[in-house]
Amino acid sequence: MTLLVVGRSGQVAQALQEAAAARGIALTALGRPDIDLADPATIDAALARTAPAAVINAAAYTAVDQAESDEPAAFALNAAGPGHLARACAAAGIPLVHISTDYVFDGTAGRAYREDDEVAPQSAYGRTKAAGEEAVLAAGGRALIARTAWVYSPFGKNFVKTMLRLGAERDTLPVVDDQRGNPTSAADIADALLALVDQAAAWPEGGEIVHVAGTGETTWRDFAEAITATLPHPPVVKGIATADYPTPARRPANSRLDTTRLKTRYGIELPRWEDSLKAVLARLAA
Repeated sequence: MTLLVVGRSGQVAQALQEAAAARGIALTALGRPDIDLADPATIDAALARTAPAAVINAAAYTAVDQAESDEPAAFALNAAGPGHLARACAAAGIPLVHISTDYVFDGTAGRAYREDDEVAPQSAYGRTKAAGEEAVLAAGGRALIARTAWVYSPFGKNFVKTMLRLGAERDTLPVVDDQRGNPTSAADIADALLALVDQAAAWPEGGEIVHVAGTGETTWRDFAEAITATLPHPPVVKGIATADYPTPARRPANSRLDTTRLKTRYGIELPRWEDSLKAVLARLAA
């Protein structure tokens, strides 16, 4: 089986490349200019050239705050491009996994969000990702939308690496403690996506949404404390309200994703976030 990953340098894309190599799976990861979600011609050419058994779209416009002032660019990468990719895959009979986000929800629910809950994005990033979900499902092919949240890894920029850096520089760290979610290791996402692709023949026709997130929940403040506890001189992590840390984009207070469908329908359950965090921290320390 040959897989095509759209995106090459993002956290999940890099984790997929590592996971596939460890399993002896043939995988091609393409980024710009070889494939550009804002340029449909490159999508068609890449599919024709690689002839993949399945496609995983790990590319996106992920600058959440910047999207508030650049929504057209975010829409091109998060909605229009995935729509064309999904239509091209549907026409060729290629299964597609499209990665989405907890930001499609407004964060006001008193429980973890299920796949069939109504979306109500509160930011430009969330709106464009929700539009991408609609476009992928409208294509009518064999597709899975994998929503995830609070992604971290040894790669690129993410909350874990930022907290390690700031925690080594400061005695006190103020971190938001009124937002809850599921920290999710990119390595765990990669493992789950490869397992889902193995079951592509059993995916429902017309597409389906499935939540792929770490087991367990926490706040950003408690997540930060778990991260910085491994430092030689851990800082004091002080909880603050979201209102005390204003950002251009509104973040959902509740980012918790219910992963029951992933477990019951596909037999996949991600590890506890605490265990996955230990593995990432050990790798960063090494």
